[in-house]
Amino acid sequence: MTQLTSKELTMITDALTYEGLICKKARAYSRSLTDVDLASVMSRIADEHEKRYNQLLAIIGG
Repeated sequence: MTQLTSKELTMITDALTYEGLICKKARAYSRSLTDVDLASVMSRIADEHEKRYNQLLAIIGG
């Protein structure tokens, strides 16, 4: 595996923060919405962001 530069690590850390926040907000919306279809869409959005979060975490060895 290639060693990450300081700038790359900072960018990945920032992306982790954003993906985590988006995932949490989408999950909260999916639980609070009364429209079942819209809640389902928000749940899928949360799943996608959680997947990206985990992929980024794997890059930095977490």
